[in-house]
Amino acid sequence: MIIYKQFTFDSAHYLPNVPEGHRCGNMHGHTYKLTVYLEGELDKDKGWLIDFGDLKKEIDPLIRMIDHKLLNEIPGLENPTSEILAAWLWNRIKPQLPLLKRIELNETPTSGVIYEGA
Repeated sequence: MIIYKQFTFDSAHYLPNVPEGHRCGNMHGHTYKLTVYLEGELDKDKGWLIDFGDLKKEIDPLIRMIDHKLLNEIPGLENPTSEILAAWLWNRIKPQLPLLKRIELNETPTSGVIYEGA
């Protein structure tokens, strides 16, 4: 069984390694959408993989670390592309939620990254 839960956060960033004049070299912001997927066997007694409330409790502190922040100022996110941010999120979620299967991170409604760990 695979379940998912979605979270949103707003963050600013700039990409320091793009060519001069590239618009993403300027500070700008996104409303990100993070979708966290868990996979495993259902608890036979409860009938679920995990309580969605418990999943939210695990993810919310991480979201608070990056919501309404300049991502470039967060250690490990000095070059915060969507790909690097997805891996950064994965590395913080996976130890807390071993059933983590994948994350999907959208920086716009039409652009994003899917990450399934390294």
